[in-house]
Amino acid sequence: MTILGIESSCDETAAAVVVDGRTVRASVVATQIEAHKRFGGVVPEIASRMHCESIVPVVTQALADANVTLADIDAVAVTGAPGLIGALLVGVNFAKGLSMAMGLPLVPVHHLRGHVASNFLTNPDLAPPFLALIASGGHSHIVRVTGYTQYEIIAQTRDDAAGEVMDKVARALGLPYPGGVHMDVTAQGSNASAYKFPRPRLVDADTGKPSLDFSFSGLKTAALNQINSAKQKNADINIPDFCASFREAVCAYLTEHTLRAAHAGETVVLAGGVCANERLRSMMTDSCQRAGLPLVLPEKRYCGDNAAMIAAQGYYEWQAGHVAGLDFNARAGADICEQ
Repeated sequence: MTILGIESSCDETAAAVVVDGRTVRASVVATQIEAHKRFGGVVPEIASRMHCESIVPVVTQALADANVTLADIDAVAVTGAPGLIGALLVGVNFAKGLSMAMGLPLVPVHHLRGHVASNFLTNPDLAPPFLALIASGGHSHIVRVTGYTQYEIIAQTRDDAAGEVMDKVARALGLPYPGGVHMDVTAQGSNASAYKFPRPRLVDADTGKPSLDFSFSGLKTAALNQINSAKQKNADINIPDFCASFREAVCAYLTEHTLRAAHAGETVVLAGGVCANERLRSMMTDSCQRAGLPLVLPEKRYCGDNAAMIAAQGYYEWQAGHVAGLDFNARAGADICEQ
């Protein structure tokens, strides 16, 4: 089955053609980094306008790269939630137009489900059940994937997301946008013990036992306080060491909770933009080897937002009968367990 995937949840306009949820025939991504760089972050209105400008050329290019036409497409999969509502609406309405014009099934895909499905693109033997760490600019989840469209949330952040705090701390250090990427590069080969950061410990309100949930706001505040204190004292900060130390704290926190959540022998997969982070990948690899847990990593090109992951998950959503009508609408927020 050949699926055209469309992704426009934030600041990438993407289209892809994927066969049977595993084989990528084409994947095209138009990034908006340069447009948002001057603002230090994504401006929703600018993002929406740029999606409008890019959606037709991107889809056209994906079809050409795959050497197919719309007549060869069996279904259109599109990110329906979560994300910036204006950005989502561009992709959703374009997909609805294609669905109506070509008589194709319209398959809504949850963005986080798509990130998990990115692992299917380069790991053809992977199949549920497995445990997934989803870490991105807006989300930090540990999810048990019991089926291709069945999920159980084990843990999630109670405030900020891992990618968000890395971006904000990087910006405070004067690194270019997108901050998390530049923090990872700047940290390479530096001293990860030079600066100290807390490891938040949460308690389950119902049981009183330690919780697997994340809380990154205190970690972010501790970093910003150190930066502001140094500025007030006119003291220098060793930026590479600071980046390495902060990155180490975030990655260790994500890794520790993921391993605590894993059952003996359970396969662990990583998903989301933060999972392109070199230290997280190496730390999870070493930790899973010591714990005897199989680890699956997506290719870095599929860690960030892309439409190939949406088309991949769209295949399984279609198999499950999760097809929408033309009254379908985008949503800014949605639980990964929702259809």
